[in-house]
Amino acid sequence: MILLPALLLILWGEPGLCLEEDRGFDGHIRRFTVADDTVYVATEKKLYQLSHDLTPVQSLTLRGIFKDGSREAVFYRVSEGAEWNGTFSINILLPFVENHTLISCGVSDYECGYCEILDLKNISNRIYSENVRVGPTKRSNVSVAFLVKLKKSLADTYILSATQKYDGESVKCSNNYQTVNLHNTNNDQMGEIFAVIDERGTPNIVCTGNVEFVDGFQISSTIYLLSNLPSGPKNTVRLSWLEAKEKKVDTFKSLRTVTLSVSDGGSSRLLSSSLIPGGSLWSGVFTVDGGQTNTELLVFDIRPDFTGGTETDFCQLATSKTLKPKAVLFRQKHMSSVLAVRQRSWMVFFIGTGDGQLIKLAVDKNYHTTCPKVLYRADDDRQMFPQILLDQVDRRHVYVAFRDQMKLVPVSKCSTYTTVQQCWSAQDPHCVWCGSKQSCTFEDDCKDSDWVSIPDHFQQKMVSYQLVKDSTGPIQINVHTHLTVSQVPSNFACQFSGPSTEFCGNKGPPPQFPQCTCILINGTIPAQGVSSVLSLDVAGGTMAVPGQMKE
Repeated sequence: MILLPALLLILWGEPGLCLEEDRGFDGHIRRFTVADDTVYVATEKKLYQLSHDLTPVQSLTLRGIFKDGSREAVFYRVSEGAEWNGTFSINILLPFVENHTLISCGVSDYECGYCEILDLKNISNRIYSENVRVGPTKRSNVSVAFLVKLKKSLADTYILSATQKYDGESVKCSNNYQTVNLHNTNNDQMGEIFAVIDERGTPNIVCTGNVEFVDGFQISSTIYLLSNLPSGPKNTVRLSWLEAKEKKVDTFKSLRTVTLSVSDGGSSRLLSSSLIPGGSLWSGVFTVDGGQTNTELLVFDIRPDFTGGTETDFCQLATSKTLKPKAVLFRQKHMSSVLAVRQRSWMVFFIGTGDGQLIKLAVDKNYHTTCPKVLYRADDDRQMFPQILLDQVDRRHVYVAFRDQMKLVPVSKCSTYTTVQQCWSAQDPHCVWCGSKQSCTFEDDCKDSDWVSIPDHFQQKMVSYQLVKDSTGPIQINVHTHLTVSQVPSNFACQFSGPSTEFCGNKGPPPQFPQCTCILINGTIPAQGVSSVLSLDVAGGTMAVPGQMKE
């Protein structure tokens, strides 16, 4: 029997990168990404391939020799200690899972741009390479690139590159490229690999002002871009929509924009972005009041609005509509990154900070937040990389990076809660109390047993009471237990006790999970209160929930 007091409740030859140890990479991390069971990390000096648990698989040096050539790449990697005259600095790292390839693009010391297409499972196998610009011509962290589909076939997959642009920037190395471009990914498309042309010329989006891109992604047929538009002392945050059409030029003609309204009359800046799975909600970390210290986590509904006229320059502030947030979820100094996931009806946010903390925040469907928990804290307060990714294999860990190190951090520590009350009171949507194991664990580890967990909305107490008075009828007490269960208990009963054994009458409705009713015989609640015990079967055992109510 379980008693629950109802109170407020990849380095060849190098050792593996373990959760409890600090194991670094050669050079500072510039990009990292995940695909199925593999992690790819690009530093200043190497490109690493690791398994999902950060066990090294192999690495490639980014130092080599550049020689004169035409479109075909002329970058030759050299062994450690050999002479070299250039470094390939990766700005774009895209797993093309359907095509079994990894796309890496960036800049070198001698060329405007360089791209490689590598085998997704074996990065030492180079499939194609080219001296071509895709993305920024500088070692930039304020440009984005991601894969998009204009239709549904593999041949209609393109790279959308959104490149940092400043007034007066040199146009060298950017003959056909503008602020936003769509690059080919295979030879079946018009032009060659990485080409931006289509049947009607060279379509793109031009930005005449300053722009810094933060994130981009595609949901169904809509492409989203998030950017900062710095203008003097004030910054504007911009959301842009594109509708995926059959042709590149038609896709760009669908451009619509909106300004995100964050602070009242002040200057705000978007630092990190994460789509909330399962709908049209999106979350972002913003600085407020023009500074870099005070930050907020906000939620917006970003359903696209393709009404109105066609726009050709989303940097023009005067043409933009305004979108207000659905909720301000969290205020914390020095937030720098965010990842949002879904766990049943809950939204769960993993938040990185500038002083090396990883914070977990659970939010219900009414935007009520639980108490934040610190999952990890760096020993030397190093700033976290502005990106957090979920392990795609078991979805129980997140990847966080600090300069030249990466950590694999569990999304929850369910096993640290040793009683049902502790498991429930933790208010962690990832944790359930497993009846057969008599332990707090992940839901997937309790598939063959009954389990209980927190409800789909925030509750401070596991059991609540409601007193119903009627001037002509009896007084009744409704007792409600706030739980989510794997299946409705076959036996659910309530026992009430007062100063006499005949405290409750037998005219009330029968107990039905999650509620029981007591109709008072004498019509009054005694001064010493009413005691109750709710019981339900969990994996063949009885779970008792005692409580007490006073008028």
